[in-house]
Parts: sequence; structure tokens; C-alpha cells
Amino acid sequence: MEVINRKIRALAKAKGAAVTIRQSNHEGDLVGMVQGAKGRYDALVINPAALTHTSVALRDAVAAVGIPTIEVHLSNLYRREPFRHRSYLAPVCVGQISGFGTHSYLLGLQAALDLVKKSQ
Repeated sequence: MEVINRKIRALAKAKGAAVTIRQSNHEGDLVGMVQGAKGRYDALVINPAALTHTSVALRDAVAAVGIPTIEVHLSNLYRREPFRHRSYLAPVCVGQISGFGTHSYLLGLQAALDLVKKSQ
């Protein structure tokens, strides 16, 4: 994960942006992070992992916070088991990027930066 984080920080620095990277395997922690983002961040890039397919709470937090959110995944969800084809978050996100390995995070960050720039 640290390799991905270094790449994210490098891209953010090259684009003149600040990033905060946080990770948790606990649904409640993630919901709290999203809820705490309002007024602090201009956009979110989130990899909800398995919670993509199960978490109404995380979906509701993303919808309620009103911050442009990009959903990212390392693997292509649609090439995996059928139950992974359904994302609870995708309908409340600006977009979804999946299947590009670690590059998914960089594509997500670039999309978020573009959205923020466009809204200014």
C-alpha cells in the first residue's frame, strides 16, 4: 500500500494539490471519515473494497456529504464474481474507475483534481 501512497503523493505534489490518505478495514471508521470530510476536502477518492457491495451506511454517508466522490478499485469488478457487479456507492459517486491496478488510484485522483478545477 505504501507504494500506491507514494505515487498518489507524487502526483498530488506535481499538480500542486494537497492530499490526505486514510485507510481502515472498519465500516464505521470509513463512514466517520466520509462524514468528517465536509468543509475539509474538495473531493474524495474512495476504494470501498468489499463494502462496495454491502454497505448502505457508506453509500448514505457519501450521498449526504455532498462532496464529489470518485470510486476506485484495483480490479475490474465486472470481470469478477457476479455479486461484485453491483456497487451501492456508484450511483452516488461522480464516477467509478476499476481494473487498472494501482493506476486506478492515480486516475481517480486526476479525475478529482479535474472536477475541483472545473468547479472553481
